[in-house]
Amino acid sequence: MNREKFLKSLIDEDVGRGDLFTRISKSKPITAYIIAKSNGLLGGEEYINELASIYNFSCDWKFKDGNKFQEGEKLLIISGDSKIILSLERSILNIILHASSIASLTAKFVDAISDTDVKLLDTRKTRPLLREFEKYAVRCGGGINHRMGLDDSLMLKDTHLKTINNLHTFMKEVRAKIPFTSKVEIECENMDMVKKAMSAGADIIMCDNMNLIETREVVKYRNKNYPHILIEASGNITLETIKDIAQTGVDAISSGSIIHQANWIDLSMKVDSCDKRI
Repeated sequence: MNREKFLKSLIDEDVGRGDLFTRISKSKPITAYIIAKSNGLLGGEEYINELASIYNFSCDWKFKDGNKFQEGEKLLIISGDSKIILSLERSILNIILHASSIASLTAKFVDAISDTDVKLLDTRKTRPLLREFEKYAVRCGGGINHRMGLDDSLMLKDTHLKTINNLHTFMKEVRAKIPFTSKVEIECENMDMVKKAMSAGADIIMCDNMNLIETREVVKYRNKNYPHILIEASGNITLETIKDIAQTGVDAISSGSIIHQANWIDLSMKVDSCDKRI
């Protein structure tokens, strides 16, 4: 969804037919701030800046996307019309909360493998209509986006493979029809499938729920026979297991949990000053 359209839809959801407070109040210039009530890593700056340009309020950021913050620190100073800022208060907080929570958890996974060259990827396990936003939040946390949708690369999962009679023949048809720059990734659950997928011409092999011994075997086979093929590990990735998986020699590790398991951090908006003249 277009970012401006997304933001306006977000505001419409909360404001509805009009903020009742604005009916009985008069506009005043105010300054407010967002304060952290827990530790985290910031996400949402780009979206709030665009929101500010649409609704005409100013932002003075004390932290940038990707910066760590501590409880008690002010993240953002907002100035503008009281009616606008108070109507947008919850929406502003929700944007920063949602993005910062995903970014904060993503950063923990990235830090766990920071001494390796392995890339942390997200997945398509995103909330409906929030994919672009949630994948942006992953980038704020230092992660790398996997495909955005079904149209930018081809992944053959176990469900797809059940419909394919001959993988080699199918791959020839694929190369003749999909964009030249699109890669093909094939999900594999065992070594036999890995060998078939590699010989058929896969660009990327996904080791789906393989244990460490199996994953090392795949890496060894790849290094010897198909060094150009990338290997991605996926399935039940946790902060406790990701380092061991990274040390098997894979190129990337994908995890949906960095988005769908992110617990919201705690932020609050406070009005700092207000011109009370009417």
